[in-house]
Amino acid sequence: MRRGVVLLFAVAAGTAVATIYFAQPLLVTMGTDLGIAASTVGAIVTLTQLGYGLGLFLLVPLGDLLDRRRLVTGLLTLLALAELVAATAANGGVLLAGMAAIGVLAVVTQIIVAFAASLASPGERGRVVGLVTTGVVLGILLARTVSGALADVAGWRAVYLASAGATVLIAIVLYRVLPASPSAGPGVNYGRLLRSTLSLFAEERVFRVRGTLALLIFAAFGTLWSSVALPLSEDGLSHTAIGAFGLAGAAGALAAAPAGRLADRGRARWATGTALGLLLFSWLPLGFTRASLWALVAGAILLDLAVQAVHVTSQTLIYPLRPDAGSRLIGGYMIFYSVGSGVGAIGSTAVYAFAGWAGVCLLGAGFSALALAVWGGLELRAAR
Repeated sequence: MRRGVVLLFAVAAGTAVATIYFAQPLLVTMGTDLGIAASTVGAIVTLTQLGYGLGLFLLVPLGDLLDRRRLVTGLLTLLALAELVAATAANGGVLLAGMAAIGVLAVVTQIIVAFAASLASPGERGRVVGLVTTGVVLGILLARTVSGALADVAGWRAVYLASAGATVLIAIVLYRVLPASPSAGPGVNYGRLLRSTLSLFAEERVFRVRGTLALLIFAAFGTLWSSVALPLSEDGLSHTAIGAFGLAGAAGALAAAPAGRLADRGRARWATGTALGLLLFSWLPLGFTRASLWALVAGAILLDLAVQAVHVTSQTLIYPLRPDAGSRLIGGYMIFYSVGSGVGAIGSTAVYAFAGWAGVCLLGAGFSALALAVWGGLELRAAR
């Protein structure tokens, strides 16, 4: 594959996945504009994440069934339309419907990654998937920074209008550049693909365990990033300043890259336990956010480092279980990620309404402690 095509895949994947994170630094403004109560504004993020989980189950398997070029460009076009619905919403109900649709359709990211892998030769597949995945990580972590800065200049609706335009442009370029891919043979059908995803959960214990950890760590992740705009907005920070804290998270997440190499060397359990310990500890500096923004920076770096380290390690362990069903395994695992993020989002904003930032930190620490307890229980069982 030409390097330019690989970079196009990375940009497309990063742009698509960013759509489910744009709202996080804008929650207060969106809620105020459309009359959504502060105690329920987290539903904006929750519905997006739950929609993403639904799309992972219902749409991602289509990548093993249909022409991927048509599928990717079609889903990107529908994603742009969903963004237009959100951008022009006149009330909270329409906004929530648009955000849920954005979540469902943003799973095109996973299909793009699989498409890139299928076009690469065996000798370059690791490099290609690594570059495209880097685009995904940067899309997730820089979405808050971009949306915060753009909202300060032109309002929160401009974020979704600009993203819709960029998404349509990328869809057109992809359709012109990429080759068509063959559809599946007559022996494969949509219902069978869905059933196989469910059977993997029943058959693979490692998949179940790592899915449980994903739910808990991303509940902690969602607890921080879905509610941090609330106290920062009360303290008078702009959207740009709030979104800029995403850069601290990006630094932490990119620092987690060695976790995959540790897993390759048989140190996956050690890496997981260390990261979960850091995740729990991160809530200590985060608890001092109202007193010092440097405490928020330190806590965000630690939290994103820990979450991404466990995330990378888990995917490294899951994929080899059934290489013939690798995309469905990863897609199924990501459902846990989506549910956890949604639970953290709605839980943190509800808790903040009656218990403040201290309550949010206790909630996040609780999710983190439970994840560490699950890992510790597995270690005790393995030692017997």
